[in-house]
Amino acid sequence: MTSPTAPTRPRRLSLLQPTGHLTLGNYLGALRPMAGQQAHADCFYGLADLHSLTVSHDPSTLRATVAEQATTLLAVGLDESTLFLQSRVPTHAQLSYLLECVATTGELGRMIQFKEKSRAGESTRASLLTYPVLMAADILLYRPEQVPVGDDQRQHLELTRDLAMRFNSAYGPVFVVPEATVPAVGARVMDLAVPTSKMSKTGSTEAGAVRLLDPPDVVRRKVARAVTDNDVGPDAVRADRAAKPGVTNLLDVLGACGGSAAGLSTYGALKRAVTDAIVAELEPVQKRYAELARDPAHVAAVFAQGAERARAVTEPVLAAATAAIGL
Repeated sequence: MTSPTAPTRPRRLSLLQPTGHLTLGNYLGALRPMAGQQAHADCFYGLADLHSLTVSHDPSTLRATVAEQATTLLAVGLDESTLFLQSRVPTHAQLSYLLECVATTGELGRMIQFKEKSRAGESTRASLLTYPVLMAADILLYRPEQVPVGDDQRQHLELTRDLAMRFNSAYGPVFVVPEATVPAVGARVMDLAVPTSKMSKTGSTEAGAVRLLDPPDVVRRKVARAVTDNDVGPDAVRADRAAKPGVTNLLDVLGACGGSAAGLSTYGALKRAVTDAIVAELEPVQKRYAELARDPAHVAAVFAQGAERARAVTEPVLAAATAAIGL
């Protein structure tokens, strides 16, 4: 058996879990940088709808969220990438089972999310225990040499590497063992109501998160209510993450959206500038989203074509793993 080879053109892979509404934080921190990668790499971006089944969910809500996020990925300019739904590429689930056959319950039980929910006494689905193996399959199918990971994903990538090396050692060189890299730095947007916590599509309150599809009046209301502090001095509008997290967050958002804090001396002026910058940044995304929402067949066709290419790329990897393991 020949050794596995990485693609000649660098591949970028990212899967978003379709839970909740995408936020300004998702856009500035991930989606906009993802769009920028398209000129330099062969990008595969998917919606990890299988991962959404690890917790209790409403099927109609899941379908609606998938449709909204699929449309949003096109609206933010990812039309030069291969876009797909994880569930429409059967190799993901099929390779996951083969990798489960080399994983151990001990190492899966040590994964952070499962440990936290088990410690809290919550009843957990078996899929929550095994979903890190599906994440490993998500990666290994595309044979990337490097995978950008944040601190919260390092444990998952280490498991991916362990499973790849264990499989290769036991059954032959099927998988490229990826290296972790520091992801391209996008803006880190914090919760408007709790500026010490990251803005999240599921963890933030309605008041704390600006959604990508929020109309301007909603954006204005949320920013106006953003937490600042009681400083009223001439240098009140300044960045100090420890002492002034709310103000610092607003300044970060302003800069990330192309605005300037020059000449701003009051929190009211700062919030007006932040609102104007956000509205201007989101306007083309929302306009494109409205156009695409009127043509859902086009969105479906793009994702169907993407799934077809993803299957073509990943089926040889699954076939190699299947043969190597003895099936």
